[in-house]
Amino acid sequence: MSVRLAIRELLARAPVIPVLTITDAEAAVPLARALVAGGLPVLEVTLRSAAALSAIAAIRAEVPEAIVGAGTVIEAGQLGAALTAGSQFIVSPGFSAALCAEGARQGAAMLPGIATPTELMAALAAGLETLKFFPAAQAGGVAMLRALAAPFPSVRFCPTGGIDLHAAPDYLRLPNVLAVGMSSLAPPAAIAAGDYAAVTTLARQAAALRAVRAPG
Repeated sequence: MSVRLAIRELLARAPVIPVLTITDAEAAVPLARALVAGGLPVLEVTLRSAAALSAIAAIRAEVPEAIVGAGTVIEAGQLGAALTAGSQFIVSPGFSAALCAEGARQGAAMLPGIATPTELMAALAAGLETLKFFPAAQAGGVAMLRALAAPFPSVRFCPTGGIDLHAAPDYLRLPNVLAVGMSSLAPPAAIAAGDYAAVTTLARQAAALRAVRAPG
């Protein structure tokens, strides 16, 4: 699958995007397989560890059913390295016009983050209408997304930050939310114990949230 995959098409694949911080590249493939088996094929691997790029490359090579992207991308060097490793999409915690322009130049599917109407307007000016809302819980959560819907009807979001299986349905029922990002689907204790069956169980619970996602 090309890095040119449209970001809205990507977010339509599953209601939840696992946000993964992988510290041991050896865990990347079994973790990805466990999440895909549970019905979550779109995976974000954050660039918060030295193992992240190796993890992305391993998933691309060995788990063809997965769509893997890089998260926490904040500058052009990281963007280039993530694409070289095989990232199929790029997620940033904030909006940078320069970074998004470089992503467009390299053919990357970009999901930049915003937390305010001002940042949202800057993203719109750059031609972007699909955005990460981050940090979701701290930036106003469901109420903020409802408030943004009327003045920005064309924009769709993937809220991330402070969202768990209990809170996710409230977000997914919003018409302007395509999917949510969730960091709790790969518990460190389960990974350390090699308990990937537990990960698949959590992934199935998250995938079942497809039923509450707003149509459209």
